[in-house]
Amino acid sequence: MKNAVWIFPHTTHYWINIMQVPINDIIVRKRIRHDMGDIEALAESLKRYGQISPIVISGKNVLIAGGRRLEAAKHLGWRTINAVISESSSELARLELEVEENIQRRDFNMDEVSEATKRIYRLQHPGILRRIFNAIIRFFKWLFKIEDA
Repeated sequence: MKNAVWIFPHTTHYWINIMQVPINDIIVRKRIRHDMGDIEALAESLKRYGQISPIVISGKNVLIAGGRRLEAAKHLGWRTINAVISESSSELARLELEVEENIQRRDFNMDEVSEATKRIYRLQHPGILRRIFNAIIRFFKWLFKIEDA
């Protein structure tokens, strides 16, 4: 199977395949997360950057992980969404995946947010020397027909 990978959490193994799945085919059953938070902000992120991480569904299209991403995609009117198909063998394994995905993420702390903001600002508003340097680089790339990698 193309784009398929074996993963082995604990002693249970899963066969996964990443694919585009019609949103209307996804079945949402009882979930651990009840508070979806700011779906509008996540929808704006999906609109601006695309879907960075796929949702996880079972082979029968039952949502395992990614409920917020699914709701944001619906909000945007998407017809399909990237999904990892997990053929886990038990309800316990599927619940572990849902919980693990939400627990093992970590937000930036305030120092990290500050550093990221400064770096973004510097890239968006380069100083005069940086602009001159960038112009020289663009000129030589144009002159020697060098494409960006």
